[in-house]
Amino acid sequence: MTTGTILAAATALMLGQSSSKPLPSIAATTTYHRVAVDGVGIFYREAGPRDAPTILLLHGYPSSSRQWDSLLPLLADRYHLIAPDYPGFGQSDAPSPAQYAYTFDNLAATMAELVAHLGLERYTLVMQDYGGPVGFRMAMARPERVSALIIQNANAYTEGLGAKWRGIARYWADPTSHPEQVDAFTSLEGAKQRHLGTSPNPERYNPDLWRDEHAILGRPGEREIQAALLYDYRTNVASYPAWQAWMRKHPRPALILWGRYDPSFIVPGAEAYLRDMPNAELHLLDAGHFALDEATDDVARLTRDFLGRITAAVP
Repeated sequence: MTTGTILAAATALMLGQSSSKPLPSIAATTTYHRVAVDGVGIFYREAGPRDAPTILLLHGYPSSSRQWDSLLPLLADRYHLIAPDYPGFGQSDAPSPAQYAYTFDNLAATMAELVAHLGLERYTLVMQDYGGPVGFRMAMARPERVSALIIQNANAYTEGLGAKWRGIARYWADPTSHPEQVDAFTSLEGAKQRHLGTSPNPERYNPDLWRDEHAILGRPGEREIQAALLYDYRTNVASYPAWQAWMRKHPRPALILWGRYDPSFIVPGAEAYLRDMPNAELHLLDAGHFALDEATDDVARLTRDFLGRITAAVP
């Protein structure tokens, strides 16, 4: 049994025993901002004291920084949190693909410019879904900025790709012959299933989540933006070996939180991280692709415990 598996079991017991204790929650410090980054208006949420350790939270598809709304006040008593929207997502500008290159290289470059603009010298990097390819690129470019990793259903291994990726691979090979992949990727049903996954508890999920995301996907020009990123996702799969090598070369404290009901990024992808980060903590949650939908308190407690221990360990 791996160290990560043992920790997961012990923490699950701890969470069950302490679930009645309320988490501290501070919403009063949360603020909302827009700044221009290379001519693109970027929206971000900020919470917590600015002199506290910083956490940079990178969202997934087709969400935005809004996905962190329930988590921010549960961490804001101890940490400084920055949660941006990428170009084409949420409240950030969505220039046409003729004006902005929608590649993961470019999203990472824009987020790196935002980090520089905000003067963030060092941070814990939280990556969910698309946050993985954005965040790993940022980490590879400036490893000295990353003090720790928190990974939530952000894939970096081929064994983590669920069955639907076989169809997407056909789109990568011949985009014009497979528009149905973009149709499914941007559909209301696709947004819904991305949240529900295989959860046995669908009644716990707020349908506003996928309806609001689908409304964003329905904006003029959004299909072209998301089709470009879906096509460019092939570069992420090609980059997996480089990301894995980075983790081996730059060991960091790491917390892996994985919703076991996610059919897109499946559990073997979570377990594979332990090959390259054997001291990482792995916790499989009773949740889906967006673990905060169903396991907000568990995610918050695990995050607070992890960050509290690694902060205390710094001399």
